Amino acid sequence: MALERVQKVMAEQGMCSRRAAEQIILEGRVKVNGHPVNLGDKMDVNRDTLSIDGQRIRLEKKQEYHYLMLHKPRGFVTTTSDERGRKTVMDLLADYPARVFPVGRLDKDSEGLLLLTNDGSFANLMMHPSHGVSKLYRVTVRPRADESQVIALSKGVTLDDGSVTQPAVINVVVDEPGRTVMEMTIKEGKNRQ
Repeated sequence: MALERVQKVMAEQGMCSRRAAEQIILEGRVKVNGHPVNLGDKMDVNRDTLSIDGQRIRLEKKQEYHYLMLHKPRGFVTTTSDERGRKTVMDLLADYPARVFPVGRLDKDSEGLLLLTNDGSFANLMMHPSHGVSKLYRVTVRPRADESQVIALSKGVTLDDGSVTQPAVINVVVDEPGRTVMEMTIKEGKNRQ
């Protein structure tokens, strides 16, 4: 009998992210074999019955994993669905035969490599800062960034929500009047970082 935490099962089955699964569990919406689940509770995918909001969830016993690399163009939101009706990266994969979800995110006005998968363990490995996976961004700043701003970014900055980013490795590629182009390497992906 292979027991796994319920939130991990939900994420690995591609239902939602592990963080979202934890929230759903905290809201009391998840049951295993008819009993409410607490964070950290475990289940056997091959034997136990999982339900969310009273609906039984069909669990895949043996899952085929999919890993996609997508060049996300500007104008698409990195999410599986958007309540405001904006275009999502899933619109670019409308004909893909398996359900996948984004690994991390890029802002609507950003473009670049985005990974998508249905492998929750892989997604967690890539996204969680404790695993130390670096992400490289090429950023154009207008007007030109001055030296003190570049130094501040490399030491870590305080975001609007009061959280502080980890230090970033900054490489200035172009520095000219009106703009600075930098390559930033970070190990976390805080919103609006």
